[in-house]
Amino acid sequence: MKKTAIMIGLGLVSAVAFAEPKDDDNINRDEAKNRKIVVFQAGTDEGTKKNAVESRGGKVNKHLGSINATAASFANDNDARAMQAAPGVVRVEDDLIVEAMVVKDADYNETDAKGKSSGSPAPSQPAQTTPWGITRVKAPDAWAASQGIGVNVCVIDTGIDLSHPDLQENIKGGYNAINPAKSANDDNGHGTHVAGTIASVNNTIGVVGVAPKVNLLAVKVLGRNGSGWISDIIEGIDWCVKNGGKAGNMSLGSSSDSQSLHDAVIAAYNAGLTLVAAAGNSGPCNNCVGYPARYGEVIAVSAGDSTDQFAGFSSQGPEVDVIAPGKSVFSTYKGGNYATLSGTSMATPHVSGAVALKLAMNPALTPAAVADALKTNADPLPGLTTDQQGSGMVNAQKLVLTP
Repeated sequence: MKKTAIMIGLGLVSAVAFAEPKDDDNINRDEAKNRKIVVFQAGTDEGTKKNAVESRGGKVNKHLGSINATAASFANDNDARAMQAAPGVVRVEDDLIVEAMVVKDADYNETDAKGKSSGSPAPSQPAQTTPWGITRVKAPDAWAASQGIGVNVCVIDTGIDLSHPDLQENIKGGYNAINPAKSANDDNGHGTHVAGTIASVNNTIGVVGVAPKVNLLAVKVLGRNGSGWISDIIEGIDWCVKNGGKAGNMSLGSSSDSQSLHDAVIAAYNAGLTLVAAAGNSGPCNNCVGYPARYGEVIAVSAGDSTDQFAGFSSQGPEVDVIAPGKSVFSTYKGGNYATLSGTSMATPHVSGAVALKLAMNPALTPAAVADALKTNADPLPGLTTDQQGSGMVNAQKLVLTP
């Protein structure tokens, strides 16, 4: 398990990597300074937590069972600070903002039909192609042994286009942590793109994913602008564990640490959930892997291009475990469409798909064993440093064929 290093040079994090979110239906910049995660002593019931928050002028947003916490909003700093002195409170920390790890470079091509209503019929589907990244990680060479059957993979993201013709067959459930009363349908496109790389169906249309027969669980934690709260990420991870998730893809990140998020990751890791996360898009930079990829319990993924060069936008550092295709990746998109996107967001699902292929063959593997197998069977790329590629390029064929 990799060690967590101290974050250095956060001032170098680019606007592309961790852009300030715009206001939408779930992110309001004015709320950020007074949104808190209040962690209580183990055994404190939800009623006691609620009373403690409300008696100090706060409003409960949600309870976070895995870390004995309550996410709450306060009217002002004084009320938020008062929570720290409340009986049974262990700590109070900021409910930080997290971003989807996608970049809009020269190859960015969002093919979504602008202005089309969600109720419109899906567009005509193109003939199936195999994206270069799927071939590069040698997924087709692994399919005779495993296609991911029976493995639940949580896409912890902006949701998934639940009616996409190239994904619908593999979508087996979902949850909207932003608003549980709504579906986990994707109103951004990012999560659908990620899902397609993991598990687009091997049929006659569109694209095919790394593990074309896995069960996709859509866990919506980011809003339509690709931003979300740490508390929603934590709830999404918890939901994944409770609903049988074996792998979780987190193509998202922040330049700031959160003890609450780390605690939730540790709880999921101990429960048997293998988490894979984007290293970040802060490049060019050194020692700049973001969170949650920076945590030792998470498989951190950097991005390469089709010539096996390190992508200039990709973060790097000693926490990187493996590298995967992340430049000009073609995949599914919202509205029944397809898009070409770049980012460590796009690299991460190649790894999650490979993890699913392995877990289908040996469901009893622990997250630590999965990570070890992934790294042992990766192919080191010449000319790249360990900080850039970790153990090397993911090789799904070797991964599934090695006992």
